[in-house]
Amino acid sequence: MQNKTIAQLAADLRLRLYSSVELTQHYLERIARLDPRLNSFITVTAEQALAEAARADQLLRSGEAGPLTGIPIAHKDIFCTQGVKTSCGSRMLDPFIAPYDATVVERLAAAGAVMLGKTNMDEFAMGSSNETSWYGPVKNPWDEGRVPGGSSGGSAAAVAARLCAAATGTDTGGSIRQPAAFCGITGLKPTYGLCSRWGMVAFASSLDQAGVLARSAADAACLLDEMAGFDPRDSTSAEVSVPDYVDALDNDLHGLRIGLPREYFGGGLDPAIGDRVMDAVREYERLGACIQEISLPNSPLAVPVYYVIAPAECSSNLARFDGVRYGYRCADPSDLEDLYKRSRAEGFGAEVKRRIMIGTYVLSAGYYDAYYLKAQRVRQLIAADFRRAFEQVDVIMGPTTPTTAFALGAKLDDPVAMYLNDIYTIPANLAGLPALSIPIEPLAGLPVGLQIIGDHFQEARLLNVAHRYQHVTHWHQAAPPGFD
Repeated sequence: MQNKTIAQLAADLRLRLYSSVELTQHYLERIARLDPRLNSFITVTAEQALAEAARADQLLRSGEAGPLTGIPIAHKDIFCTQGVKTSCGSRMLDPFIAPYDATVVERLAAAGAVMLGKTNMDEFAMGSSNETSWYGPVKNPWDEGRVPGGSSGGSAAAVAARLCAAATGTDTGGSIRQPAAFCGITGLKPTYGLCSRWGMVAFASSLDQAGVLARSAADAACLLDEMAGFDPRDSTSAEVSVPDYVDALDNDLHGLRIGLPREYFGGGLDPAIGDRVMDAVREYERLGACIQEISLPNSPLAVPVYYVIAPAECSSNLARFDGVRYGYRCADPSDLEDLYKRSRAEGFGAEVKRRIMIGTYVLSAGYYDAYYLKAQRVRQLIAADFRRAFEQVDVIMGPTTPTTAFALGAKLDDPVAMYLNDIYTIPANLAGLPALSIPIEPLAGLPVGLQIIGDHFQEARLLNVAHRYQHVTHWHQAAPPGFD
């Protein structure tokens, strides 16, 4: 059962080949047996999942089921879930039980999806390797000595290891696409504002976006159909019409214009990954697409721009975690100042503290204009590069990451080297564009990702482009040895 797509599982449930309760029990058994090797889950909600599955079976029997009714999924532990711990991978929120559901959680539950639990993540979504979690690092199911990517590494590892049918994630600078590439699955970051951020714990409010990790573009489309749409509770939610993403999957690609940015194929990229990306591009040519080289001249500035803007917003958003209202509180504070200082010092990990301090510095008097304001101006230049590019092409393709998954601990002592892993993914966040990563030919037994970027609110086209490639290739069907 674990190797079937969401559409196949949904069809089986309707044919009564097995029940949602049986399917959910199957995944829960796999989690209990296999996840101790990976550490991809923080919380497993077995009792709740079985109750939701039983309700799904009632809907299936009555003929009232939707496309996701009875399908077991997982949520990144950054989404609030009523009555269930929402920790953001941090000691600061370890005791926090959310009093409500995030909009994304609410909509998927309304569609009948069954929540198996909450997945591990880099603390407050700050990291590129899923090694900053208070609950310990997640391991890559393709090689348990390597990272799964971050910050949505728990979701990516769980999907790749067939511990759930799909999972939610968030992407601030590549945190869906990078772990999708490292774990050999499909990861979609929608346009900023397409999926509600309400109930999603904020890291960098102008960059964060909810998205999907799934085995295929078709599975991602099934989830996005339910997640997307305007939410009046979210001031950043876009009031736009939402197409049927599943209906657009099989559109023909003849005449599709693909742009290859020359800046994405220079120094820093493993040449073997570049070769595999070009092999994938040639497959698109056989499908009828036209290829042309383009330039995104300001994209090399994306990493320094991101690591000014994101920490600045993080320092503001995380100011609320003070040991007073909820979350971690230090023991026996001597006074209020001691309560604040020790609660935050003990509750936050090293990477979160680093980013808070950087953010506070770039927003301080005398440095705001020199750093934060300048970064925002360069951000606009990066967005303008994309606008010009999309006058010439329909989608932009390139590598998702410069290397395959690296060893656990290899970059923990070198934050700059860690940050450079997101060099190809960050520009789409700065411009608010939709982007996804799909698996292409592996390298030395490790997954490789192809990134596809589209214009604003062109998720249907992106999913169509990804699906057509997956229709003629098999890389997305591969399972890690021992997890198939």
